[in-house]
Amino acid sequence: MEQQTFQRNFTSVSPSARWMMLWKGYTDIPYAREVAELLEYPNPYVPDFKRRDYTFWASTPGLEGRYRSIDLLLNELDSPNILELSSGYSFRSLDFARQKGVHYIDTDLPEVIAVRKEFLHKLVKEDSFGGGKLELLPLNALDENAFRKIADHFPLGEVTIVNEGLLGYLNHKEKEQLCSIIHAVLKERGGYWITADIHLRNFATKLGLQYSEEVRKFNEQQQTNENNFESFRQAELFFNSMGFVIDKVAKLKYSELSSFKFMIRSLTLRQLFKVRKGREIQATWRLRAV
Repeated sequence: MEQQTFQRNFTSVSPSARWMMLWKGYTDIPYAREVAELLEYPNPYVPDFKRRDYTFWASTPGLEGRYRSIDLLLNELDSPNILELSSGYSFRSLDFARQKGVHYIDTDLPEVIAVRKEFLHKLVKEDSFGGGKLELLPLNALDENAFRKIADHFPLGEVTIVNEGLLGYLNHKEKEQLCSIIHAVLKERGGYWITADIHLRNFATKLGLQYSEEVRKFNEQQQTNENNFESFRQAELFFNSMGFVIDKVAKLKYSELSSFKFMIRSLTLRQLFKVRKGREIQATWRLRAV
């Protein structure tokens, strides 16, 4: 297979990682509240659970659900080697390294990783992960040489690759490029790819979300809506064409999410119906290379 090279500078995407973590600070996702506080420091981070904001409360359980759906599929595998792509300020890596004793490599752009390394020293007082190993490494996921070098940090054996919130920033050609890299790694080593980025187009319109001007302009600049899939069937056919099959689709009970009860209190019945119907616009899949 001819090696592909990455083209685009993705540093403009970094602001979204901050917004997502400030949203996640309203949930019980491990370390989310602590990281949100670090991001806002020296200003206080004080979640307002009484706020009445449809866009906020329609989005928060969605973000929490996306995170938890990955955990759901990941926990079933008992994988010793996990590589997360473009993780932002999420610390699933720290949670899994400490609780599961796995070798977890957590990656994102250099400027995000630099900040996260500082945060890690504040979150963990001792260099101990309960038998696990955690590495925070810079990576542009479309750089095949860098990707393979990082994958080689793992000992021999299967690798599980995880991503949450990456594909929405990639155009069709870039998605093909990423799929080609991941497919090659999984065919060599075995394992799975878990992606929570099966988003359908026009989801914001379908939910009636009114983002701030800053977020709206960011989404337009990154063309996130155009980068999403037209349908779940179209997404499946795309992954099939790249050599993947769906191993399992995450089935999550949104009523069990920590943010769900606050959403219930804040939305009207009409709004709540729209949000529940909107669950059909996102999916998390565990993929296998064939």
